[in-house]
Amino acid sequence: MPKITFPARFEYLDEIRDLVAQTAREGGFTEKAVYSLQLAADEAASNIIEHAYAGVSDASFDITCDMRGDSIVITMRDTGKSFDMSKVKQPNIKADLSERQIGGLGVYLMRKLMDKVSYESNSTGNMLTMTKRRG
Repeated sequence: MPKITFPARFEYLDEIRDLVAQTAREGGFTEKAVYSLQLAADEAASNIIEHAYAGVSDASFDITCDMRGDSIVITMRDTGKSFDMSKVKQPNIKADLSERQIGGLGVYLMRKLMDKVSYESNSTGNMLTMTKRRG
């Protein structure tokens, strides 16, 4: 599938989830897996909008969503602020809600829901790639 450029605004999350769902269904993923893939993509796109492009009103980012063999590969590219994914601490999901640290759940969910999550940043921008095998 060719890359699709989305404005970096929360109102486009439905379209992003629809793109992921369509690709996943065509690739033979179960509805439960489709939901998980949509959630991971939603978290990734939300992080780009909220953190990479914080305060930028006219930004956009590219998404490709492809089946490669029995795996779906979702790639998101942006030119916003970079971050070090390895420094995102594992949240204590067993802690009382009032004691939990704000943030970090998006990365946790992406890692939990996908088989592989990788992030690269260089002079041309940032690239997040998430892969999930069918079955």
